[in-house]
Amino acid sequence: MQIGIVGLGRMGGNIAVRLTRHGHDVVVYDRDTAMVEKTVARAEAGRAVAASNLADVVEKLNGPKKVVWSMLPAGAITEETVMALAGLMQKGDIVIDGGNTYYKDDIRRAKVLAEKGIDYIDVGTSGGVWGLDRGYCMMYGGPREAADYIDPILTSLAPGIGDIPRTPGRDRADLDPRAEQGYLYCGPAGSGHFVKMVHNGIEYGMMQAFAEGFDVMYRKDSPLLAEDERFSLNMADIAEVWRRGSVVSSWLLDLTAQALAKNGELSEFSGEVSDSGEGRWTIEAAIEESVPVPVMTAALFTRFRSRSGNTFAEKVLSAMRFGFGGHVENKN
Repeated sequence: MQIGIVGLGRMGGNIAVRLTRHGHDVVVYDRDTAMVEKTVARAEAGRAVAASNLADVVEKLNGPKKVVWSMLPAGAITEETVMALAGLMQKGDIVIDGGNTYYKDDIRRAKVLAEKGIDYIDVGTSGGVWGLDRGYCMMYGGPREAADYIDPILTSLAPGIGDIPRTPGRDRADLDPRAEQGYLYCGPAGSGHFVKMVHNGIEYGMMQAFAEGFDVMYRKDSPLLAEDERFSLNMADIAEVWRRGSVVSSWLLDLTAQALAKNGELSEFSGEVSDSGEGRWTIEAAIEESVPVPVMTAALFTRFRSRSGNTFAEKVLSAMRFGFGGHVENKN
């Protein structure tokens, strides 16, 4: 299958390369021409074609339906790109937004594109910088027929069942077998990004719990404590032992262990933790639904506070964010 990929940053470039490894052809474009050249060079020989602008992407796509995947930051640049594509593509074509877009923007854009006969699919994409080899967990929404059409693309990007044991009871007829492969059709436009938004809100809470726990242990040798109650604990060793059979074992813990093994003080991180916006949107959704989310709210507010003074906990958060997504701390 042929597809256009617009935006070749940390994830977009890897998505393009992974697709070529699975037999698909890609037309790639980024405002940074160096990123275009790099992606073409990394792709399977002959399967990636460079484009000079959005019109060139559409022009170089063939087949009964033209499909373009936008992998850009949420906000103005994605809005401009989707609307520009809407003016270049034809009835029956498909526009995919795989970034971290606010789900209400998806709903609005889908209606605009539907008036032109163009299908809009939102794909919440998780996998960070590791997705090239591990695959991407994807939650997507949009017209069912269009979603089924791009299934070969999603199958190639998904991690597959791998060596993860099957969940007992998954043979029920009402459960979608694609979930075991790492991708799931969630419903109409906006539903995919909504599920991914809540996923990131949960991620905030999980990361915060790890960060606070390690901070408590890190400070156990504090002079504020009685001398016989002070322990000098090795954070790297604790993270490692927890990875081995503990109920809190997870990929986030794996990344924490890697960072601590490299530098137990995490001195390369300032602890000034950014937020991508999805944590805020999750809390806003919770307010609209009158659902209490104290853990996610506290985790978000802690990130705000970290930018005006921080602790070891925030350095742990920064280390995890760098580990899974390549997120670099903002430098003032």
